[in-house]
Order: sequence, then structure tokens, then C-alpha cells
Amino acid sequence: MKPILALSLMLLATPAMAASPSRDAPFTNIDGGTLSLADYRGQPVLVVNTASRCAYTRQYDGLQALWDRYRAAGLVVLAVPSDDFAQELGSAAEVKEFCAVNFDLTLPMTDITPVRGDAAHPFYAWVAETEGFSPAWNFNKILIARDGKVVATFGSGADPLGRAIVTAVEAELEQ
Repeated sequence: MKPILALSLMLLATPAMAASPSRDAPFTNIDGGTLSLADYRGQPVLVVNTASRCAYTRQYDGLQALWDRYRAAGLVVLAVPSDDFAQELGSAAEVKEFCAVNFDLTLPMTDITPVRGDAAHPFYAWVAETEGFSPAWNFNKILIARDGKVVATFGSGADPLGRAIVTAVEAELEQ
């Protein structure tokens, strides 16, 4: 075997190459099936890691209101429940019921998903690798532009209807 071909085959078989972080890796949808940010290409997307038993859980109201206000203009707000900070309910069914009963949520939502560390979903691994941003707590927010690039990241304390997020969302909707 020629050395270049052997090296090429060796690189293709490297696990790190096969498991590279991806912006468009599918999430498991809380309603079944999958969803991917590729489904929303051409639309700004606010991705938020959430939890049901957190001091910031009340932000679900603001996330729903933000989505209600801007979804006709193209904004997607995607909730990503995670138990990485040990504050999530035990199953996707419990999360879905909790959010429906307490917050009347209708925005898209994934199943319970790891968002940091070695087990992080490939989207979160991609953001960590390309932007140096990894959720430090629940309700961290990542705004993705229409072209798929990260526009801004926000910590837990950023109010979904606050000036910083609304300004960034409106700027993306005007693009």
C-alpha cells in the first residue's frame, strides 16, 4: 500500500475525526423523532439549555413570550432541557408535562440532553470548540444567525425579554 493512501485510510478511521462536533447534529425531539438546526436554516435560532427545578425556570415565560412575539418574523426559540446541573426532572414526559402545565409552552423542545463536558451534544461541543462557550449553568442562551454562525451568547441571568437579547434578535431578523 502506498504511504499516502495508508495515511489517508488511517485518518478516516480515527474516532476523533468521526465524532467531530457539528452544528447540525440532530437532537431528539421531546415529542418524538428528531430536530436539527439545519431544519431552521435561514432563520435566527435562540438555543437555551433549560431545567425544571432551577431558580431561572421562570424564564420559560419570557422564552415563550419572545417566541410568540417574533416567530412570525422567523425567530425560533429552542429549549434544550438538561440535567447537567442536577436540576431536571427524571424523564422527557415529566418535563413536557411540567412545561405545558406551568408555562403553557408551545416552543420547540428537545429531550433531556447533555450540554457540557465529554458527553455534550455535538451542537454544544461545536459551540465550545468554535466560540469557547459552554453553559456554566441552566438557561444559558446561544443566538445563531440565519447563516448558522453564533451571533451572541448570554448567561443565565439574561432576561429573554431584556434589552440585550431583544436587540440581538431584532438585528438578526432585519438581516
